[in-house]
Amino acid sequence: MQLIVKLRPYLFIALAVGAVLPVVTAPMALGAGIVFGLLLGNPWKVQTSRWSRLLLQGAVMGLGFGVPIQNVIITGRDAFVYTAVSIGLTMLLGLALGRLFGTASRTSTLISFGTAICGGSAIAAMAPVIRAEPEETGVALATVFTLNALALLVFPPLGHLMGMGEGQFGLWSALAIHDTSSVVGAAAAFGGTALTIATTVKLTRMLWIMPVALGVALVTRSEGRVAFPYFILGFLAAAALRSLLPQYLPFWQAGLAVAKQALVVTLFLIGSGLTREVLAKTGLRPLLQATLLWVVVSLASAAAIMAGLVS
Repeated sequence: MQLIVKLRPYLFIALAVGAVLPVVTAPMALGAGIVFGLLLGNPWKVQTSRWSRLLLQGAVMGLGFGVPIQNVIITGRDAFVYTAVSIGLTMLLGLALGRLFGTASRTSTLISFGTAICGGSAIAAMAPVIRAEPEETGVALATVFTLNALALLVFPPLGHLMGMGEGQFGLWSALAIHDTSSVVGAAAAFGGTALTIATTVKLTRMLWIMPVALGVALVTRSEGRVAFPYFILGFLAAAALRSLLPQYLPFWQAGLAVAKQALVVTLFLIGSGLTREVLAKTGLRPLLQATLLWVVVSLASAAAIMAGLVS
C-alpha cells in the first residue's frame, strides 16, 4: 500500500494523459477519476481544481464549432422563458427547504443559487455578494459537487429508461444538472444532438448569474464583485465562425474533436476531486436540502419535457 501511495502522483499523471486518447469516453474518465480520488486521494487538489476550470471553459468554447450560430440563437431564444421560470422556482423552493432542514442561511442561499443556475460557478459568484465565510462556501461547493458526480453516472441511463430522445435529454440535463461540466458530460454520453442542445440551454441559464447576483447585491447593498462568464462569448464566436466560414468545416470539426476530448480529460480531473475529505465536509442538513431540491427539480423538469410542456 505504501508503494501505491508513493506512486500516486505518477498514476494520476498516467490516467490524466490516458484520458486524451480518443478511445477513452466521458463516463470512463469520470469513473476513473472518482475511484482514484476516493481510494488514493488527489495529490494536487488545488492545481486540479484550477486546471479543470480552465479546461472546461476551453472545451465549452470549442463545442461551439459543432453548432451553427443560427441554431444557438433559436435554442437560446426558446430556452429564455423556461430557464427564467425554473431559476425563480428553484431558488424559492431551495430557500424554503433550507428553512425546513435548518441549514445555515448563507449556505442555504449558495446551495439554492448553485442548483438554480450552474453549480460551482454560481456559488463562486454569489459567495462574495452575500459575504459568505470560506467554510460556508466550501460546504455548498462540496454538496453540489457530490450531486454533480452522481448526476453524471445516473442521468444517461435514466434518460434511456424514460425513453427520452436526444433533444429531450439534452434539455433535461441542462435544466436539472448543476454544473456545466456535468451537463455536457452527461449529454456527450447520450449523443451528439443531446450535447448541442444541452450546451446551448445551459449557457443560456448561465447568463442569469450576473443579473441575479447583481440584484441580490443591490438588495443587500453588498460591494462584492460579480464576474461575467466570458467563455460563453467564446462559444458564440466559435459557432459564428462555423457559420460564416463553412469552407473551413474540416478545421471546425477538428476543433470540435479536440474540445470533446478536452472535456473527457476535464471529467477525469473533476472526478478525482471527489475525495473522502470532500464527502466528510458536506454535512447532513445541507446534503438533505440539496438532494431533495435536486430530486424535485429533476422530476418536475422531466415530467414537463415528457408531457411536451417544455420543448
